[in-house]
Amino acid sequence: MPRVRGRAGCGRREGDRGEADELLLRVAGGDQYAFEQLYGLVSGPVYGLVRRVVRDPAQSEEVSQEVLLELWRSAAKFDPGRGSALSWILTLAHRRAVDRVRSARAAGEREQREAQRAEGPAFDHVAEEVEAGLEREWVRRCLDRLTALQRQSVTLAYYEGYTYREVAERLSLPLGTVKTRMRDGLTRLRECLGGAA
Repeated sequence: MPRVRGRAGCGRREGDRGEADELLLRVAGGDQYAFEQLYGLVSGPVYGLVRRVVRDPAQSEEVSQEVLLELWRSAAKFDPGRGSALSWILTLAHRRAVDRVRSARAAGEREQREAQRAEGPAFDHVAEEVEAGLEREWVRRCLDRLTALQRQSVTLAYYEGYTYREVAERLSLPLGTVKTRMRDGLTRLRECLGGAA
């Protein structure tokens, strides 16, 4: 038997095309037996086309069944003057398969957006601000426990960004004296802040 090459035939015989046209016209009239025969004739090519588009076997089976159900319901829309029944059926299948792919993609993107929205910030801004405020207050209290000279040296170095040498110049003190005040002040701060933890 001669085989038809190309996608439209999907390996079917020439006679199958004419047979599909005839069967589809009978299905349009409500002939269930004709639908059974048409189903057997086109279910393979429909599934093959859908499988190439959708790729997932389970989804492909579902889409193929939807196409064949649509075929039963809308057979009267087939116009033999515009093309073969098999071409019309495969067009329905392709459209339905593309719709499924687009729908799945849109659902995936929607889920991804929702997941990102649900994640939100990794921390509670209010709690972070309260905690930072408490830490600042604790540091202020510890700074208040330092001597005036220690507090002044530490403040210039750590809050205003001066180097030890610049602190010494600014306070008109020897560099060694500033380093000693800083070391003693930082030791007292560490002890005081150690109690905060």
